[in-house]
Amino acid sequence: MNATLQILDPAGRKVGKVPKLKHEQLLRMLRAMLMTRHFDDRCMKLQRTGKIGFSIPNTGIEAVSVGAAAPLRKTDWIAPSYRDFGMALYLGVPAEAMMDNMFGNAADTGRGRQMPVHFSFVEPVRYLSISSPIGTHIPQGVGIAMAMRKRGEDGVCLISFGDGGTSSQGFHSGMNFAGVFSAPAIFLCQNNQWAISCPLDKQTASETIAIKGEAYGIPGVRVDGNDVLAVYQVVHDAVRRARAGEGPTLIEAVTMRMGGHSTSDDPTRYVDKGMLEEWREKDPLKRFRQYLLEEAVLDARQIEQLDEECAAVILEAAKAAEAKTRPPLETVFTDVYQDMPEHIRAQREWCIHHYSSRGEGVNEKGEFPL
Repeated sequence: MNATLQILDPAGRKVGKVPKLKHEQLLRMLRAMLMTRHFDDRCMKLQRTGKIGFSIPNTGIEAVSVGAAAPLRKTDWIAPSYRDFGMALYLGVPAEAMMDNMFGNAADTGRGRQMPVHFSFVEPVRYLSISSPIGTHIPQGVGIAMAMRKRGEDGVCLISFGDGGTSSQGFHSGMNFAGVFSAPAIFLCQNNQWAISCPLDKQTASETIAIKGEAYGIPGVRVDGNDVLAVYQVVHDAVRRARAGEGPTLIEAVTMRMGGHSTSDDPTRYVDKGMLEEWREKDPLKRFRQYLLEEAVLDARQIEQLDEECAAVILEAAKAAEAKTRPPLETVFTDVYQDMPEHIRAQREWCIHHYSSRGEGVNEKGEFPL
């Protein structure tokens, strides 16, 4: 059975070797975790008030996403799951750009044609479009890793998925291919105990998820997913191995989502209150804050000020995204080909004229009535 690496216990006390990180990087990690929690909270409020249609709770998962993003370079790729707000925020994606996707406005990289939380970015980080079908992005991430190697780049691809994703075909084919061809990939399983309402013990008969790597010739590592420093350490080691040509690593980050699977889910119907209370005591933000206080990296007032600043940034991002116009109808046609063929051009003109003539809320610029 894989031992679970822990550097900070739930009280924030050091129980393992702390990685050497500058104060600036520790602050950046804290800021990203705070931003993630406030982004999550704001999206829940927006959905409950009918301003956006959907969100995926990230509370309790902040240490996994931020700790995993911290060892990466901006030239690396991420093939994320839909519960990875912290990866994008840590690596410099503006909160407003993420809110653009939540509202599906004209500035959204998906032009409003993806669900909320389905982010996709090329700058400032290479962030593969999130896909709702479980596990389909895993072999795609392996392909990205192999492509970088064939181009002579020393990049890696971090592939993130939940415990439910380990039952998908994509997990097995991706792991097998990466193991055989020694792909520079890091498989990060965010084991948050539930695949919607399916508990882990109904998901697999394996002792751990990390042990599954053995079947594919891939080292498996288990880590406390609520300990941001421990997550950083195991991903740092996996990135080093991948860059050195030593192949992939499977990481199981043991954590707990402290909300529903999505805003469409009611976790009170299947999650025991005692389980939630137990994990609430392991809160990743509380743990990291206490460590930073004890190490005199920040004092309580500085942490409070940073928290307030992050909340304000997220609120302004939401207001800015909400105020933007909707995607023009013509983008349905302009985003198909680099150079628009005549038959697509004709379809565009007909469609805009058709909806405009019916008075269905499409103006002369072809604004789409979402």
